[in-house]
Parts: sequence; structure tokens; C-alpha cells
Amino acid sequence: MAPMSELTRDTFGADFTWGVAHASYQVEGAWAADGKSRSIWDTFTHRKGKIRDGSNADVACDYYHRYRADTDLVAELGFNAQRFSVSWPRILPDGVGRVNQAGLDFYSRLVDANLERGIEPWVTLYHWDLPQVLEDRGGWVNRDIVGWFGEYVARVVEVLGDRVTNWMVFNEPCSFIHGGYLSGYHAPGRRGLLKALAATHHVNLCQSVGAETIRAGVANANVGTTQIITPMRTEADTPAHRRAAAVIDAFTNRIFLEPNAGLGYPVDVSPFIRPVERYMKNGDEQAMEVDWDFIGVQYYCRLLVKPVPIPGLWGVPWPSRDHRQFDVSGMGQEIQADGLYESLQRVNDLPGNHRLVVTENGVTVPDRLVDGRVRDIRRVAFYQDHLAEVARARADGMPVDGYFCWSLMDNFEWAEGYTARFGLTYVDFDTQERTVKDSGRWFQQFLTGKGARS
Repeated sequence: MAPMSELTRDTFGADFTWGVAHASYQVEGAWAADGKSRSIWDTFTHRKGKIRDGSNADVACDYYHRYRADTDLVAELGFNAQRFSVSWPRILPDGVGRVNQAGLDFYSRLVDANLERGIEPWVTLYHWDLPQVLEDRGGWVNRDIVGWFGEYVARVVEVLGDRVTNWMVFNEPCSFIHGGYLSGYHAPGRRGLLKALAATHHVNLCQSVGAETIRAGVANANVGTTQIITPMRTEADTPAHRRAAAVIDAFTNRIFLEPNAGLGYPVDVSPFIRPVERYMKNGDEQAMEVDWDFIGVQYYCRLLVKPVPIPGLWGVPWPSRDHRQFDVSGMGQEIQADGLYESLQRVNDLPGNHRLVVTENGVTVPDRLVDGRVRDIRRVAFYQDHLAEVARARADGMPVDGYFCWSLMDNFEWAEGYTARFGLTYVDFDTQERTVKDSGRWFQQFLTGKGARS
């Protein structure tokens, strides 16, 4: 692998996509404006004790009102793509049926603002903000959501499909299902293995429905989805350790990657997965298959997995993080750049002729604004190391043709509230003032040859 000092933008090719990413609930604010209904996150964050700092995203970054200036910033830093998500309850306040034209108009203006600045819009259709009215009807646990989701996608595609080519159906199903329906750590705060398995199956069906709906409405659509990939490692190479890693890998990665690739569920590997079969109907295995144009790879860390003896189930693993060997992010995640290469290889090896795009990669570190500047040298090093892994993957023949930083700016980081900052831009959430961090200026220099700071 060539050191980052030897890499330039040209190393990645003229057609490589350089983007920043963010999500509707995390940045938009305007939580009840212009006809929008409540999402599950609006409900969840207004419950006491759910968010680390007691905050919510009622205002967040006020992107709903500041999107033009923020898109100017994307262009200033030299990126040629902006990934954003559409808020389902802004479009269909009742979840289905009645369309909120003001919501569609906002995203139409946002698309135009990007195109006017020479920035390619990449649209994520679902980034976790389900309408609360649909959660009240069972949410992702209710199989009816396959039809509800198809209707929502169709409404968005009808309006934006004449200008948007690049589409992602979901953002990180593992995160919002395991967080929202297994552990209850995220919205809607439900807990239970069977709930999580039902939600998983319905999302896998919706992956296919979403892709078909996009392609039916958009000529030459570039259709993909995103998956968070979490590689496993063990302290020892023993049968118990290998089995532990395989079980957690099946439940964390394979259950979301393989059904869409026509491989079915890995029910023979993990005892946690077999109950998913009770939610399957005849024809579902074929209905879940998707011929993706690309798969978005999202990588943050690996997991250390250890076998833990449980009565009756010896060898069931328990994931834990080992902070002794690696640098650690502000959220306690190990920083291991080579895990990105491993994640790209994993997705590249799936059946199909899909390309790869790194649709999220970033790090939270303790940022301090001092004299108008944020010297986030650890974040700069993080990006340098991870981009070197992308270059290595391309050199080894993997079809990686894009990289999106998470995130353009500090935002509401789900259950962490405002305690975790991932942005290339520092946001003062009291004044909404933006200050580009040194990491943002590093990217500006890397992408445009301008803006370096010492």
C-alpha cells in the first residue's frame, strides 16, 4: 500500500466520486414545519432518558432553512457529490395516501441547489425516520410495510426522478433494526429477537421493492443500497473462537448482505437467525433478490469477539471492543483503517456485477474551537489512512468508484445527541455558525489544491 503522502486525487481517477453525507433527521430541524408529521425519532427523543445529553433534533443544524449556504460549502471544499436522505413523514404525513407538497418541494429545491453548483445529488430513501403513524401500526415488524414503503418510494421518484440518477434504498439496516427493534437503544425503542428478525425480513423485501420502483420511474438510474460492514476478529484461533466469530458475523453482516444476493439467510450458522423462517412466505427468497448497480460500504470499526459459555448454548459469542491495541474514537470504537479494505473485499466477493462505493466513513474525536479554528489532526490522519486503503482496494482490482465522508458538519448523533462530532465543519448549535475544521481544509487542498492550513 502506497503511503498517503504519495497519493493524489488523480490516483483515484477522473470519474471517482468525492462526496459528503448526512441524514434528514440529523441535520434538517424544522421537525413540525410545513406539514411534516412526527417521525419515530421525534417521539423517541422527547422521552426522558433516551438521549445521552437530553437533547433532540427539533432544530439540529437547521439545514431545512440553511441548505443553500451549506451546499455552497460543499462546493467550496471541492466535493462533487452530496448524499442526503428524504424524510418519509415530510412526504406522506399519514405514512401513506395524502401527499405533503411542501415536503416534496423542499427536496426538489435541494436537488436543484446541488445541480446549480455542479454537485451530484445522491438520495437515500430511508435513513431511519419512519413516520410515527406507521410505527403505531407495527412499523417494520408489520409485513404491510412492504406496500407502504413502495408507495413512499414511488411518490419521491415521481418528483425527483427527472433530475436524480443516484439512489440508495436504505441506510444501514443492521443499525436501525438492531438498535430500534432488538436492543431498544434507538428509535422506536422496541426490544426482542423476534421483532428484530421480522423487521429484518421486511426490510430485505423492501430493498427489492425500492430498487424496482426506482428503475420503473428513472431512466438510467444508478441504484444501490448501503450496508454497515463490521469485520470480526478474535484473540485466538480456536474452534470456539471461530464459531463465536461466525455466529456474530452471520447475525450482524450476512443476514443483511446475503438475502439480496440470492444466498438466503445463514440459518445453519447462527441459532439466533433460524426463527426468521416463520416470517417467510412462498416466493420470498426470490423476491428479496436485487441486481444492484452498486453497494454502499459503510465502515467504522471491527469487533473483537469472544466465546462466552451460556448454559445450554456453550460457545455463543459476546462482542466486545479491545482498546489495548488500537487508537480509539470519541465513541470508544477502535480505529483500524485496514478494516475498510477488508469490508470492501467482503462486499466485492458477493455474487453480482455491482460496483462499490464507500458511502460512509468518518470518526468522532474531541473537537475544540479555539480562536476560530479546530485543529483536528486525528481526523485528518483518519481520512488519510482510510483513503490509502481505498486506493489499495482499487489497485487490487476492486471496482470502488466513490467515497463519501461522514459528515459534512457536526449534527445530531442519534442516542449520543450532540456529544459526538463527526463533521468536517464545526457547528455551534446555539448560534448555528459553521467553522470549517482543519480536516475540511485538508480535503479542500487534496481535492482542489487550495485551502491548506499549517
